[in-house]
Amino acid sequence: MTRLYLVDDQLLLRDGLHALLEGAGHTVVGEGSDPTHAVVDAQQRSAEVMLLDLGLGERSGFEVLQELKRRDSPVRAIVLTMSAQPRHVAEAVRLGAAGYVLKDSGAAELLQAITTVTAGRRFFGPQVADLALQALADDAPPDPFSTLSPRERQIVTMVVNGMSSAAIGHDLHLSPKTVDTYRSRIMTKLGVSGVTALVRLAVREGLIEG
Repeated sequence: MTRLYLVDDQLLLRDGLHALLEGAGHTVVGEGSDPTHAVVDAQQRSAEVMLLDLGLGERSGFEVLQELKRRDSPVRAIVLTMSAQPRHVAEAVRLGAAGYVLKDSGAAELLQAITTVTAGRRFFGPQVADLALQALADDAPPDPFSTLSPRERQIVTMVVNGMSSAAIGHDLHLSPKTVDTYRSRIMTKLGVSGVTALVRLAVREGLIEG
């Protein structure tokens, strides 16, 4: 039996996972969709394994992985996502994910991943392993978003989801002027000249769905 914490922005999916996991003998100790709250809450509830989606509305599951790594948290994360982007697999591994499972995999693979990660090992199914190898290929193009800091990546995700500087500032406790400075620096780093070009780049790289 494993103590699990669910991080996904779709309540219906969390409900389905809850039923599946409890039926398999595991305990779901908590759930949510906010990256800032998830890490602290999971630790307070003594979760052993976190099932983590990468797409969390205007936020990103990579923020959760970064925070788990920063805190040297004992909670081990399994990314559970629709993203079959090789770069996303590579970034998740770099940030310390203990497993990576695609949402279109069967329940058996997810349960196997939980058992494997709980035992202190890593789990990457055959399809995900192939994606990781693809990302490591010599001719793989560089990830343009890898040049961004965690805060810049957070802001770019919010921008491409249509949030204004004022709204971003409100959520992140920053002034709109500071957000505008971040936006300008992001555009320069990525070599784009406006939000439309930024959105196109984000869709192409799988940061958001088109």
